[in-house]
Amino acid sequence: MDTAQARAAFEEFVAARSAALGRTAYLLTGHRQDAEDLLQSALARAAVRWARLDEPEAYVRRVLYTQSVSRWRALRRRPPELLTDRLPQTAATEPCHDTRVVLDLALRRLTPKQRAVLVLRFYEDRSESQAAELLDCSVGTVKSQTRHALMRLRVLNPQLAQLVDGRLPQEVTAR
Repeated sequence: MDTAQARAAFEEFVAARSAALGRTAYLLTGHRQDAEDLLQSALARAAVRWARLDEPEAYVRRVLYTQSVSRWRALRRRPPELLTDRLPQTAATEPCHDTRVVLDLALRRLTPKQRAVLVLRFYEDRSESQAAELLDCSVGTVKSQTRHALMRLRVLNPQLAQLVDGRLPQEVTAR
């Protein structure tokens, strides 16, 4: 594949898959800007290796998962920032009952590894072995991270108790 063909193939891939990859990045980071940065970084890595990639989407997804965990670890090592101004009170007085919003907020409170496992297992419907391969860990780790993450979600919000059987509500997965 010559350079022009490789570039065209990469641009076609980005046009076709960036929306889905962006949703995955958002689920991993919990913030739109961080998701865009994470996706941009993963696509930049893929662009450099494009001609050698057999499965470009699998490669980009693996980079998304590993970089999201790496960024979280780096942030943990950074000293906390001191806030000087108080944030204004929000105008909303009623709690949000939209399951998707509730779940997105709860996912943000999980560790990146737990979040990545849930995204792979339930949003992308991957098997335990596929998730383990993508996250470069054992199947046992995927199982335990899934169990701990689901327990934490149930504690964070009783509305998420329907996750007991390990399935996300239909309105959440229809993205």
